[in-house]
Amino acid sequence: MTETGQQTVRVVYTKYDGALHWHQYATRLGEDQHGVWLGCPAGNTAQRGHEPPITYDHAFVLLIPRDAWWTAVFNAAPHRTEIYCDISTVPQWRDGMVTMADLDLDVVRRRGGSLFVDDEDEFAEHRVRYGYPAEVVQSAEHAAQWLMKAIGEGVEPFGGGYLEWLSLVR
Repeated sequence: MTETGQQTVRVVYTKYDGALHWHQYATRLGEDQHGVWLGCPAGNTAQRGHEPPITYDHAFVLLIPRDAWWTAVFNAAPHRTEIYCDISTVPQWRDGMVTMADLDLDVVRRRGGSLFVDDEDEFAEHRVRYGYPAEVVQSAEHAAQWLMKAIGEGVEPFGGGYLEWLSLVR
């Protein structure tokens, strides 16, 4: 774990057509070989599009990997979802903000250990609606398969390495 000075980062997910999706602010905790780690304490807020903000009742950390088609959220216990990975376009950093297009597929591990790919129906629907190019479809499907294997086998950062980062925001 390599810590850097803390700074506020705006995290913005869009849909593939550029429409605003989930967005929030997080604190940059640092980075390591897996990517940049952002922290959100309990009480942090997020918004979906222009809907009213929601307030989280638990702490979590967000991992923004380098050159990968996913991001990962690691939730503090007792939240029932331990790991939630959004399949997305490769995150782009600019001026204190990270942006990526959410590609609908999610890889989820519940605290009890069940692991599954979620929202395959949305992916199929949006693939047509937004006209995902073949390389986007292939990259998204490959990322979901890789995450299922990596999380299932406990490959870091999914094996518990995220707990150190999470301890910084509890």
